[in-house]
Amino acid sequence: MRPAIVRVVCGALTLSLLSAATPTVREYDPAQVSYRQLLQIFFLVAHDPTEVDRQGPDVGLEYRSLVFVSDAAQRRVVQAYIDQLTADKTFVRPIATRLGTLLRFREAPDDQQDYVAKNRTSGYVTVNDLPKLEELRTRFGALYRN
Repeated sequence: MRPAIVRVVCGALTLSLLSAATPTVREYDPAQVSYRQLLQIFFLVAHDPTEVDRQGPDVGLEYRSLVFVSDAAQRRVVQAYIDQLTADKTFVRPIATRLGTLLRFREAPDDQQDYVAKNRTSGYVTVNDLPKLEELRTRFGALYRN
């Protein structure tokens, strides 16, 4: 299973502008998925944005929740979405995701590319990643591809 346009790396949806400390998606086609949809996937499916320096069972600074933006317009869109989630009380705890400026992008190592597809039967993927893919399929079926 693979989500449309979005690559999966170690259980996190890879978004070139959205990410944990290791960026997870580096490009997207706005004709197929909007920036707002990417934000929804990132905040509502890919991880728990209220966790500090962790994503599920993975703990450490490299697992912090960050959204890298390339300009002031993107920063405003992301901040407005975070403000909306906060006002709507979408999460019980405060959103811990921070905004940063995208200065450069470094490709993840080959062993982390398409990790879920390559390690589908591993215990980690079965417990932590496959449920996220099912949630993606359920919530964003039009964007999901096998």
